[in-house]
Amino acid sequence: MPLHKDDPRTLGGYKILDRLGAGGMGVVYRARSRSGREVALKVVHAQYAEDAVFRARFRQEIEAVRKVSGAFTAPVVDADPDVARPWMATQYVPGRSLADRIREGGPIRGVEVRRVALGLVEALRDIHRAGVVHRDLKPANVLIAEDGPRVIDFGISRAAENHNTLTETGQMIGTPPFMSPEQFTDARSVGPASDVFSLGALLAYSITGRGPFDADSPYLTAYRVVHNQPELDGVARPLRDVLERCLVKEAKDRPGLDELAHEFAVVLPEPAEDELPTMTLRVGALRSGAETDPGIAVGRTTGTGTGTGSGTGSGRRGRTRPLWAVVGTVCALALGLAGYMRFGPGFADDTSRVSPAPSTASASSRWAALPAGWKPWQSTVSEQAEKGVKKAPGADGDQSPLCGTDQGAVYCAGNAILPERIDGSTGRTLWRADVAPSGTPADLYLSSIVGVHDGVVLAQMLVNDKEGWTKEQFVVALDSGSGERIWSRKVSVDSPGSVYAAGVALMQEGDGRTLTGRSAVDGRQRWKRSLPAGYICSLFAKDDRPFVECVIDKEDSDATRFFVVDPAGGSLRPLKSPAASGSFAGVLNGRLVFVESKESALSGDLSYSRIVRVDPADGKRQVTDLSENYQGSVVLTHGTLYFTTSSGKVTAVSPRTGVRKWEARTTLETPGDVTVDDSGRTVYLASGSGRVAALDAAKGTVLWESSARAEVLGSAIPSTVLLNEGALVVVTADGTVFTLDPAHPDRTPVSAG
Repeated sequence: MPLHKDDPRTLGGYKILDRLGAGGMGVVYRARSRSGREVALKVVHAQYAEDAVFRARFRQEIEAVRKVSGAFTAPVVDADPDVARPWMATQYVPGRSLADRIREGGPIRGVEVRRVALGLVEALRDIHRAGVVHRDLKPANVLIAEDGPRVIDFGISRAAENHNTLTETGQMIGTPPFMSPEQFTDARSVGPASDVFSLGALLAYSITGRGPFDADSPYLTAYRVVHNQPELDGVARPLRDVLERCLVKEAKDRPGLDELAHEFAVVLPEPAEDELPTMTLRVGALRSGAETDPGIAVGRTTGTGTGTGSGTGSGRRGRTRPLWAVVGTVCALALGLAGYMRFGPGFADDTSRVSPAPSTASASSRWAALPAGWKPWQSTVSEQAEKGVKKAPGADGDQSPLCGTDQGAVYCAGNAILPERIDGSTGRTLWRADVAPSGTPADLYLSSIVGVHDGVVLAQMLVNDKEGWTKEQFVVALDSGSGERIWSRKVSVDSPGSVYAAGVALMQEGDGRTLTGRSAVDGRQRWKRSLPAGYICSLFAKDDRPFVECVIDKEDSDATRFFVVDPAGGSLRPLKSPAASGSFAGVLNGRLVFVESKESALSGDLSYSRIVRVDPADGKRQVTDLSENYQGSVVLTHGTLYFTTSSGKVTAVSPRTGVRKWEARTTLETPGDVTVDDSGRTVYLASGSGRVAALDAAKGTVLWESSARAEVLGSAIPSTVLLNEGALVVVTADGTVFTLDPAHPDRTPVSAG
């Protein structure tokens, strides 16, 4: 949904892109962090922000979501409940809600029922293990993602043992058709079994299109929940028997989640491979299915749906290439030149052991030499520094470090992190730059590494005011040896980020419509150019060449302008709408490569469908359809497109023909983008818990998977894999930084020093 005139454009360091939805208590926006990660940003309405009880309830929601982490929930990324307009950012899950899916596509069926049922059981397991009861499980609070449903909105949840919660003030809080009897009769007794009742009601509604206690008014519905037996006509046995047990009045008589998981697996068996319906997109995108699905309503028509869904915002693509290498969406965009910073991309069981698979290549031919003096160290971005700001500023929550490597050094920045240099061989923190404005608390600034050139480290700082609005941004150049400031320049507060290419720092100055090229060494202006008015512009750098993409700032138009920039003289070579906005993937044999996607009419998710190659000299286009549609994130590196899904699947595709080269499945949960070593022989990716997988780039064979290393094992923010000669450097969202010898990934790390 488009933004309203009075909607903020930035908040808490996040650029607001569009609306996902609005309710009586607040608005949820799709927003993008400086690192390029997209989030769902929930902002409380001003009138409720002045209510002390409501503000406390919002804090309670934040605390509840922070406790919960797992594959089928959307974890909190950032939050500030104390500013004038309290807000919370959670992982953005592309796709629409289950409510929208059913409203537009009709009741679910077949394998979709199995995935929703088992996924929600797993989500409730995670929630209850954290000591939280959701209390408002309903279709509108379930998002349909590629790898299963995600449970969101913990606004009225509470700790299972807390019987004096803020929600119990004599009000009926919840959604009557999906509430348990005890929520109406004795709210203080509500426990995990209440969520089981809600799950039964939700599944009955999802399968039949009507609730088991539906009535003409919420009051009559509440009466039926407490006194009547559920109406489950249209749900076939034996699934109906399981739902009836979920919907019994006495909480103690309902099945536990482990029991439910087993029963759902039995009554909703996995279809044989040759019986699977054709899946065009994510969960819910069934084009055809068996007519006799076990437990599914008989005699109804199958809805196909035509809506685009509200969970994806505007008609423009929801994916924009990030400007720096970042945890979670690490790009192959910034700094792709030889001898320059190499940024790599990148949750799972912490008991996983390294299990190397046989390799067709010998160790000597696959694995490069390790750096001189290297050891398998492990550290954090908060260690004592030898120079500059020695003690790291503190801030709660994921720090999401933004790191890169250059000539044996690891440079890191991020949320509440000052730019710092870590020795790539020993893990020692050599310096931490004193560049934050005097007196600014750590939770009000965010830093990012722009590039490194000839002993100069370029970083960008974003500073918020106490209410979470962006107050200032500036680019600062630091001495790579000491971290001392060399020069700095202010940039537009609305700037998505600056880039580096060929000795030049490119930044948006003034009101954001001026593109300036400055010497990376001394900051002197080399050239200045005007960007088109009425457009929102972003900068990229690939293979020592900068680019600018501008998207028209109109709700009813997707017009774009793309510019190839000469870093030396600043000339802008325009390409008018060469491809869909946000689809630029990189450069291949001198041609610009775009990977376009479209929204599914059924699930509302993005599906990559074609490759567009553009000759920058004359603007001529070559369009190649992909042999099949792909979801997830995409990276172009070493002449191959790599698609990575949150379920751990990696697919390699030829950017010339669109034909799949190979497909591999890892056990990594929510991995980031891939990194490929300098020889092009090995593909690496990592999960939020710091587990790393290595794959053969030619065949997709999984060579090994490592154990978890992060302190926060439940993080859904992916990790970054970087290259330091023959060693790997892995950075996780909780601030853990460690190295691996890819030839011996099971070596025990030692403390940095």
